[in-house]
Amino acid sequence: MLTRLEIDNYTLIERSEIDFDNGFSVITGETGAGKSILLGALGMLMGGKVESKYFKDAEKKCVIEAAFDISGYDFRAFFDENELDYDDECVIRKEITPSGKARSFVNDTPVSVSQLKQIGEMLIDIHSQHQNLLLKDSGFQLSVVDSVAESKNELAAYQSDFKKWNGAKKELERLKEQMENDARDADYLKSQLEKLQSANLADGEQDELEQENSLLQNAETIKSALSSVVALVDDDDNAVNVRLKQTVNLLTSVSSFTPELGSLVERTNAVLAEMKDISAVVAEVADKVEFNQDRIDFVSSRLDTIYSLEKRHKVNTVAELKEIQADLERRVSSFSSADEQIASLEADVAKYFQQMEKSATSLSEKRRGSLLKIQSTVEASLSLMGMPLAKLTVDLQKSDQYTLSGADDVTFLFSANKDKRMLPIAEIASGGEVSRVMLSLKSLLSEVKKMPTIILDEVDTGISGEVAGRMGEVMSSMGCRMQVIAITHLPQIASKGKSHYKVYKEEDGDKVLSHIVKLSADERINEIAQMLSGKNPTEAAIQNAKDLLGKS
Repeated sequence: MLTRLEIDNYTLIERSEIDFDNGFSVITGETGAGKSILLGALGMLMGGKVESKYFKDAEKKCVIEAAFDISGYDFRAFFDENELDYDDECVIRKEITPSGKARSFVNDTPVSVSQLKQIGEMLIDIHSQHQNLLLKDSGFQLSVVDSVAESKNELAAYQSDFKKWNGAKKELERLKEQMENDARDADYLKSQLEKLQSANLADGEQDELEQENSLLQNAETIKSALSSVVALVDDDDNAVNVRLKQTVNLLTSVSSFTPELGSLVERTNAVLAEMKDISAVVAEVADKVEFNQDRIDFVSSRLDTIYSLEKRHKVNTVAELKEIQADLERRVSSFSSADEQIASLEADVAKYFQQMEKSATSLSEKRRGSLLKIQSTVEASLSLMGMPLAKLTVDLQKSDQYTLSGADDVTFLFSANKDKRMLPIAEIASGGEVSRVMLSLKSLLSEVKKMPTIILDEVDTGISGEVAGRMGEVMSSMGCRMQVIAITHLPQIASKGKSHYKVYKEEDGDKVLSHIVKLSADERINEIAQMLSGKNPTEAAIQNAKDLLGKS
């Protein structure tokens, strides 16, 4: 249950901290006083959209923190799976910077928005007025059936089978479409493959050919330069080696006079040996370099073939061409095996369909077992709320198609009076009737889902008088099973709360601030009296308030 809510710098709230009680609590206040601020803050805290434009002070960060007592609920597995520290008091905090960047924490551990939403759905159900429209949505109606039927396992098994069947079906459709396209393009594909195969491409070939082509195209220039190098080093009277030999002889002739000259003789001999080796290598390379027009023509032709294929297939390397060739070989070879592949996939689709059909039947049977409970429970609640003749029928029919939610179509049929025909609730129910049916369903769901907290925001729309009091009794009954917090404008409902909170605005200089306080017994009498008759309640209104509260 929600035990504490702190809000800093959010809309009209500068700083607010409020402790909540268990059971059934009510929140009242004038229109515009800030009741919706609490829902907005809680919604944002639980993973809703972050909007920094609602900050009270645009220069400061907004902090929203809520504490929940989860000691009576088996949530430890969720904390373990998400590597969160578990404590019987779960503290959720969201900090939003002025720029709108948000960080969320669970027990001081940072969490993602997805994790935040998961834990939020486990802890609290915020039912705002516009959610009454959900009652007319077939998806919501089916979710009610699943919740009451407790069909989570059956739904999971069905969805697993559905995904297998749907995946195989899509793959079969994809393969058939590809085969049709390939069949139309068969001649073209074969032609492209033949060109690649006839090219007989080899890894690294392009680089080698480009290097060789550069050498062949410049053979005469290279050979001339190398011959000149050999001549400069070794082939005439002024060659480098001749001069080095002369240098060695001169140094040798005087080396006996000083030790340093001996080492110079060795170093010069080393240089002479290196130059001889260089000359030999240059001569060897020069002998290999020859102008060969036939080879030039072959290399150029080969490169032209590679470049042409690369341009045709819009790639830059032989490796990419080989990948394209492999894909074409696979596609061309698949022509002959297409029938076998399709037959195999069709067998898979049929097999998965049988499995899915079986699990869909189990899911439908589980759902069907909950229908009477939904109908009888809602009708009993409606009778308590002044609609003793109201009837609800949950019509469950086999759907024409299989979807992720099953093979069932669910329609809530409703009649407010005995003599009226049962029609889909979307076509017949008034606003007040929808409110009462929705509250009846929320009461039922609170039993089966075992959720710690539900907040009802003006779920009493379209209700007044004695019916409102009976709705309050239903909410009070829900409060015996869980924490229920109702935001209401009706004194009949407000009087049924175990605890009563008031939201009000006050001016502080040039600022308007919103506050929430828990009312004492006397304050509560005065608040309900004001709800009955206005700001200056009469003695009669005060007595009426006492009567509603059961006080003399």
